[in-house]
Amino acid sequence: MRIIALVLKRLTWFVPTLVGLLLIVFTVSHIIPANPAVVLAGEGATQAQIDAIKEKFGLDQPLPVQFWRYLKSVVSGDFGTSLYTQRPIAEDLLTRVPATLELTLITIVIAALLGIPLGVIAAARRNSFIDHALRFFTVSGLAIASFWLAILFQLLFAMKLGWTPLQGRADSWGPDPVTGFFVIDAIIQGDWDIFSDVVSHLVLPVMTLAFPAMATIVRFTRAGVLDAINSNYVLYEQAMGLPQRVIVWKYVLRNALIGTVTQIGLIFGILLAGAVVVESVFDWPGLGLYAVNSILRSDYNGIMGFTLITGTIFILVNLLVDILHGTIDPRGAG
Repeated sequence: MRIIALVLKRLTWFVPTLVGLLLIVFTVSHIIPANPAVVLAGEGATQAQIDAIKEKFGLDQPLPVQFWRYLKSVVSGDFGTSLYTQRPIAEDLLTRVPATLELTLITIVIAALLGIPLGVIAAARRNSFIDHALRFFTVSGLAIASFWLAILFQLLFAMKLGWTPLQGRADSWGPDPVTGFFVIDAIIQGDWDIFSDVVSHLVLPVMTLAFPAMATIVRFTRAGVLDAINSNYVLYEQAMGLPQRVIVWKYVLRNALIGTVTQIGLIFGILLAGAVVVESVFDWPGLGLYAVNSILRSDYNGIMGFTLITGTIFILVNLLVDILHGTIDPRGAG
């Protein structure tokens, strides 16, 4: 019952949070000096042509009117039409969501599978050479800019060593679309050549995103283990003669994961934001690249659509994290 109450409590903030997010992005995107009507009209357009485009897309209306019209259209399932592609925003986004989710989910899984054990090892061997090396790794992971790391990986692994592709999601059109996730679709079709091609294209962008994510997970896991390992129940289990590895991996880790699981939810949002830069560097056809193109072309509907879909994903992921948090530690549910 506590989990159900928690879900209902979080869902009550779902719509207000999205509306507030849309309001902020809408205001910021409309007060910048760029004029989408001028961009759409092209060079040499007359003022009459620009005014006609403004009237056609409602850009001549006051901002509160434009925002209210946008909210009403979103409620009816209409995200508007892209000023650049001239296609419905929902159609553009749906074709790109799987690419971003595939990249983000694989990154978070790899970061967690590597970061949690490394964090435990760092805590178990506190102030050892391994601990100092991992702490250096975490500081580096948080300090290095993603776009710079992405370019370095491209120069080293793709251009100099030739081990991985330089950019893109696949050399060909990829597998026949079933789920939109190339890795899963290739497995479903049993086409291992395409599977190998898709995985090779994932290596560099996943490495770029996983480096800071794994560094964060290592830090929080280490801190959680160090905090839990000094608890009274650990002293009791040590007095009972249980091996240290059993105490750490079976009992301490569960309590230490509470902070880590919470942080993973925040990391997911950071990865969605980081994907904007990484997808641009690797020409990855996901939401991030779409957002960059929309910003460069002052495509307000594209920017708002990106904000809406990523905000929804982030809220749902954090809801899942809250549920996991309540499952691991029922005392924190509610």
